[in-house]
Amino acid sequence: MPGKLGLPEILLLLAVALLIFGPSKLASLGKGLGEGIKNFKSAVKEGEDAEEKKP
Repeated sequence: MPGKLGLPEILLLLAVALLIFGPSKLASLGKGLGEGIKNFKSAVKEGEDAEEKKP
């Protein structure tokens, strides 16, 4: 099926990214992505909490 990423495709993408960016840059990109996801989740949770407190 088109549009579906399996394990081989993901591994190939990671290998290409490793070749392009190098290991140190790839690690910092992963760290930044993880922090961004964490901040997004906390903002969504704060929004849900604010909606629950409305009368």
